[in-house]
Amino acid sequence: MCGVCGCGEGHTHDHEHPHDHQHEHQHGHVRAPLINHVHAPGISPTRMVQIEQDILAKNNQYAAENRRFFSARGMLVLNLVSSPGSGKTTLLAETIIRLKDTLEITVIEGDQQTSRDAERIRATGVQALQINTGKGCHLDAHRVGHALESLQPKSHSLLFIENVGNLVCPSAFDLGEAHKVVILSVTEGEDKPIKYPDMFHAADLMILNKIDLLPHLDFNVEECIGYAKQVNPRIKVLSLSAKTGEGMENWLRWLRGEMALQEIGYA
Repeated sequence: MCGVCGCGEGHTHDHEHPHDHQHEHQHGHVRAPLINHVHAPGISPTRMVQIEQDILAKNNQYAAENRRFFSARGMLVLNLVSSPGSGKTTLLAETIIRLKDTLEITVIEGDQQTSRDAERIRATGVQALQINTGKGCHLDAHRVGHALESLQPKSHSLLFIENVGNLVCPSAFDLGEAHKVVILSVTEGEDKPIKYPDMFHAADLMILNKIDLLPHLDFNVEECIGYAKQVNPRIKVLSLSAKTGEGMENWLRWLRGEMALQEIGYA
């Protein structure tokens, strides 16, 4: 994570649609350069820890700004995290198709390159903005804040942030979201929660995706859930298949419940 994971050099701040206009959600600061950390010669471990702490502290300030923005508008914001290939974008597209007639939805897409996922989401009929991070392996709160200036999501709406595919760095970067939702496909192996514990500890919900493939795999669902609970006893778990629709209603019910809670908090 920037000074921590070595993705600093090559971080870009490119949106698909550059803009020079200003909105109420404004960052009155210049983004500090991030450090390429591969245990750089001449930087002591103590200094490196301080750099890492400074980066995370600055990110948390931006995240707090984003959170105030969301709270003032009664928005539900979810940070979708996973490894590449988990079916995250398919799940998101299928979710939007089922909810867009009853909820205002916007999407921020994070990828190192291309705008393919944002184009795929726009095809469902909702507004989506792509952020390309270059060599960067996660979104940060500052990028999300600037994306909000372009998107201008409506009050009482649902915002999905689809993070860069990575089970490591996004765990440490708060974007101002209400919940991190980690998507794990059954093709990845049941031990991922204990291999990448920080991500599963940071998440409030784990979605076990692609369960339609279970008959063809040697995957132990109970063991996987047990590992997730071992890392994070409070984590909730939903099993579904975005492709076949099995279990999707439970996910939609969870989303509607969280929207209702957001409305109560807003009132």
